[in-house]
Amino acid sequence: SSLRAFCAIKADGSVVTWGDPAWGGDSSKVQDQLRDVQCVTASSRAFAALLKNGSVVTWGDAKSGADSSQVSHRLRNVQQIHATHGAFVALLENGSVVTWGDPALGGQLPPE
Repeated sequence: SSLRAFCAIKADGSVVTWGDPAWGGDSSKVQDQLRDVQCVTASSRAFAALLKNGSVVTWGDAKSGADSSQVSHRLRNVQQIHATHGAFVALLENGSVVTWGDPALGGQLPPE
């Protein structure tokens, strides 16, 4: 759950969401993509669903990690997703990580 919304995975692999729409309680814009959901992770105001094919679908408040558009091309072969208050990190099959969300809350990797 986020701070004001819930998400549950149904037996058929789809999800149902409820609560404050601004905090991820409305997944209608991505509902058609939420098939074969393996697990869902939440930040304070957003959700990230890991699909069985290794891709990721996000929704909720853009500043809290719901906007993954800048990294969506890299969110393939994802094994795990974790979250902070306002960001997400995905561990890929090859051992690398992809981050998105609020840079001050972990949404940006430090320079190497």
